[in-house]
Amino acid sequence: MRLTSVGMGIRCECSGASACPDGAANGTCVTQPGGFCFVTLEEVLDENGYVVRDRTLGCLPPDESGFMQCKSSQVPHQHPKAIKCCESDYCNRELHPQLPEAPPDVTETPTGIHPTLPGSPAIFVAAALCVALVAFVAAFLLLFRRRRRGCKRPPSPPAPSHHAEISSGSGSGLPLLVQRTVAKQIQMVESIGKGRYGEVWLAKWRGEKVAVKVFFTTEEASWFRETEIYQTVLMRHENILGFIAADIKGTGSWTQMLLITDYHENGSLHDYLQTVVLDTHSLVSMAYSIVSGLAHLHMDIFGTKGKPAIAHRDIKSKNILVKRNGQCAIADFGLAVRFVAEENTVDIAPNTRVGTRRYMAPEVLDEKLDVTNFEAFKTADMYSLGLVLWEMCRRCASGDKGQFVEAYALPYHEYVPPDPSFEDMHAVVVAKNIRPPIPSRWMSSEPLAALVTVMSECWHANPPVRLTALRVKKTLVKYVTETHVKLV
Repeated sequence: MRLTSVGMGIRCECSGASACPDGAANGTCVTQPGGFCFVTLEEVLDENGYVVRDRTLGCLPPDESGFMQCKSSQVPHQHPKAIKCCESDYCNRELHPQLPEAPPDVTETPTGIHPTLPGSPAIFVAAALCVALVAFVAAFLLLFRRRRRGCKRPPSPPAPSHHAEISSGSGSGLPLLVQRTVAKQIQMVESIGKGRYGEVWLAKWRGEKVAVKVFFTTEEASWFRETEIYQTVLMRHENILGFIAADIKGTGSWTQMLLITDYHENGSLHDYLQTVVLDTHSLVSMAYSIVSGLAHLHMDIFGTKGKPAIAHRDIKSKNILVKRNGQCAIADFGLAVRFVAEENTVDIAPNTRVGTRRYMAPEVLDEKLDVTNFEAFKTADMYSLGLVLWEMCRRCASGDKGQFVEAYALPYHEYVPPDPSFEDMHAVVVAKNIRPPIPSRWMSSEPLAALVTVMSECWHANPPVRLTALRVKKTLVKYVTETHVKLV
């Protein structure tokens, strides 16, 4: 099946170091959207000077040069050469181009023309022409190979312009490495997490720690969508997980889809809150950083290189990472949707994943969310944010000596089982309109009381009533400033 221009390219069999990615052994390459698979058959001289037939398979770009190369068999060649192209996965395995018939051999020397004698000047002229032709062909193949590198993997962000920008521990700045080299340079260290999509590994690249998300083959849509979202123009933000590269690694028998990002040793907010008790400064700093990242996602930036508005659709404490400086970064964009302002439409990826039931908004559980209205996705994100703020407030100590704090718990833990079904969540959230309980100590302590007001408005049953991410950010900025003043 041929993929559309908004999807991935097609897979082709590749054969020969000049046709396979980065000079690799025979295997598979992936074209850019709209590209072609090809097979060429050519008569060449081997190292002993004998004429042999060389069959090469690989990928061609979708631009005009790739289209013209597919038509090159229609033009006579000095050395017999034929090419065939096709436009579906691995279709070039079945292609068998035929070389044009050679002209009949001249068996008799015409009268008055003497055969060329060994050592005559004509031999040296012919040899010089052959050398020049070989050099031209080699230069053409080298240029062709460089132009084709872009069709093997998702589009690569620009490489760092100087050494000072190589490291981006905050998650902002430029990507760390060029994608076409990442798979060969990454060294897996240990597995640090598993989920529905696959597995996360701690890895090293040139001595620096990175996180590698390895997707199951069944989650190809999530991998492609997350790569697509991460590479959105103006996407990078200090409170969004820093993207490094994406790659597909494997042979014909197995495939690994890799997503390489910044590594944060504190892990997810879900894991962090189970062992760490927050003070009010840490609570406000974390909450403000999360809503700052979400506000950047939800915001559209107009201009020549603008950024579309993006909704996450799976906000939860496991998809938020805690950085070394105490701030947080939002991760996992496999379900994200974008708003296409020019067409006034919502770009929803074809993905079988539906999010996390425990954090689903009432309208999602009730199957009443309007998928044609982008604002509906944003308000659903805000509901989930309210639940995350509730998890954080439970772990913030209050009282004269900070002796009051609740044990970590997931939202609705007292109402539903550990792995609730749609029916479990619908009965609690929609039918009974229940929300997580608010301990009385929160109301007598700032900024907990302010966060109670925020979360209550975020998880309101009526979506239009919920606060926007920007409104929450403006509410919390006052407390961020106050805590900074107190620390001085």
